[in-house]
Amino acid sequence: MVSTGIPLDSAAIISTVLEGILYGFLVLLFVGTIWASTRTYKRDINRLIALVAILLLILSTAHMVIDIIRLENGFVKYRDTFPGGPAAFFQDISQPTFLSKNILYAFQTMLGDGVLIYRCYVVWQSVWVIVLPSLLWCSASAAGFIAPYYASKSTGGDVYTNQSGQWVAVLFALTLATNLITSGLLAYRIWTIESKVSAIRATNGTLMPIVRVLVDAAIVYSTVLFVMLICFLCSNNAQFIIQDMTMPIIPIAFYMVFIRITLRNTTHSYLSMVCGVENNERERNLRQYPTKPLQYHISQWAHTDSTSYGVGNQDRALTCKAGPTEGASCNV
Repeated sequence: MVSTGIPLDSAAIISTVLEGILYGFLVLLFVGTIWASTRTYKRDINRLIALVAILLLILSTAHMVIDIIRLENGFVKYRDTFPGGPAAFFQDISQPTFLSKNILYAFQTMLGDGVLIYRCYVVWQSVWVIVLPSLLWCSASAAGFIAPYYASKSTGGDVYTNQSGQWVAVLFALTLATNLITSGLLAYRIWTIESKVSAIRATNGTLMPIVRVLVDAAIVYSTVLFVMLICFLCSNNAQFIIQDMTMPIIPIAFYMVFIRITLRNTTHSYLSMVCGVENNERERNLRQYPTKPLQYHISQWAHTDSTSYGVGNQDRALTCKAGPTEGASCNV
């Protein structure tokens, strides 16, 4: 099948520029993730989060460096010596830079989907729930390494006509299925817990913001995977642009979920502390200045049926007791 869409040399430039822009956001979110992990969670969880965050950053950085080297090779180093020029160079799937960047993509996908499956296990606390996602994850991982192997044996043609293209399509489809299933299980579990405890909850806390954070990340990642799969099945070269953009999108989704949940928990804890201080201050004032009954004297005017009017100055006591919270009780 002949490739369509944007030329491969132009696609290489556009993909590298867009990946560089997203890489800048990735670095910023990485700093925020490390800062949040050192201030909020326990030490053992700190190490796990920091390890995953650092691995995601390393893989994205290595992929970005290889893309820059690939541009330099195609447009400068082998511009006049490679048969067919830059367009043929970027079409050659047996190039070491092409194989290296796709192997890094496979590792990044394995790590990102593995984090989703781990979150699913932590929320459900059941191994049986993650059996299907784990099988899909293993299958996608195998496809991710088989595709570069067949690409390295290629003697001509592009990725769409080579045998590696079949495994690339399998990789994209399995990754999309894994992401949708695990994200759906996470959102459903948290939603059911929220529904059960909402009726007996004594505070105003809710788990629905966590569901929205997970759904937002799943929508972003799933949309990218779906568009990339469609472009690949249509032999459109835009899939190379989307694939390079996916490398920083995977860690961005991970960092975004962690930072948003951490900020929400920190804000909730701060508000609880402030409200607790105000309540303690109010109780301290009530103990220091105890309330006393208040008496009001109300004059009562009496009207008689005689021709003269008399005024009775009968005083009636009205006693009010102020309570420590809201409202007051009065006895007439």
